[in-house]
Amino acid sequence: MQTETPASAPARTRYAGPIWTLVLLAPLIAEVLSGSTRLSFIFVYIPEVMVWGCGALLCRELVRRWRAGATSLLLLGLALSVAEEFVIQQTSLAPLPFPGSNASYGRFCGVNWLYFLFMLGYESVWVTVVPVTISELLFPLRRSQPWLRKVGAIVVCAVFLFGSFIAWLSWTQFARPSLHAAVYRPPFVAIASGVAAILLLIGLAYLLRCVDGEMGSVATRAPGSLVTWTAGIAAFALCAVWFKLIAMLFMPVRTPVWIPLTAGFTGAVCSYALFRALSSSAWGDMPRWSVSFGAVMACMSVSYLSTAGWSRVDLIGKAILNLLALIALLWIGMAVHRRITPKLES
Repeated sequence: MQTETPASAPARTRYAGPIWTLVLLAPLIAEVLSGSTRLSFIFVYIPEVMVWGCGALLCRELVRRWRAGATSLLLLGLALSVAEEFVIQQTSLAPLPFPGSNASYGRFCGVNWLYFLFMLGYESVWVTVVPVTISELLFPLRRSQPWLRKVGAIVVCAVFLFGSFIAWLSWTQFARPSLHAAVYRPPFVAIASGVAAILLLIGLAYLLRCVDGEMGSVATRAPGSLVTWTAGIAAFALCAVWFKLIAMLFMPVRTPVWIPLTAGFTGAVCSYALFRALSSSAWGDMPRWSVSFGAVMACMSVSYLSTAGWSRVDLIGKAILNLLALIALLWIGMAVHRRITPKLES
């Protein structure tokens, strides 16, 4: 964090660190640390970097070029999630193939609504918002700047599209049949609706770019430690509860599906309100780190409830990676505290 390249260095050198950090961090948090991608098939991390990493980088790039705030970043994260669920892997459109899941629960009009709601929150927060926040905490001198030039943006877009094709091909044509699920071809109107939703969310992100202050601006006052840790605990609790939505698909529940859908939507609105408050300039970097820390801890810890049947190698690998992530996050928190304390005291 204290060894960033000088401003006189070439752009490809100045921004290589932030770019690669975000590109690798987005799938690492959302897929590897959560256990969705196990050590036994870690090779899928490469297309995940191409889709999630490049997707998160493009979302952040638009926000910076628009001089927008956290609301725009969240909306772009939602657009990326819709692209994954309706266009790329089409997981929310095809009947769920996962062993032990109740594929009919929450599915109507050709959409897995409960699964889709969970993924909207999961992929927008853990793929986009949290990795972008952590990356900018690691590179504070570059946080307010775009990281891509024109050629770089074109290359990232091309990699994203190619990675999306690989993800579509590997999941819909190979992974689903391996799970004893038939190849599913969604109706054209469903995919077209997804594309329309993506364009609408991108448009809203641009129109609402001035709703809150520019994302990642420097703190104007020092928040108390109670505020910082309360924010992290609240983030952990809200994020942990969010996983209840996906868990209901694997339990013999008789709860009418409108109840978890309504509760999930309400919880998402409350989480947005908290995130928007904590991303304001008055709160500063420590609450941002605390919220990110709580979100990652929830993602890593709650996923242990679904590790039954994992191989010993996968369990050990997840434990080691989670421990390393915990150490890294604590180091980032201490570095942020050391960095901002002299400035705020002066």
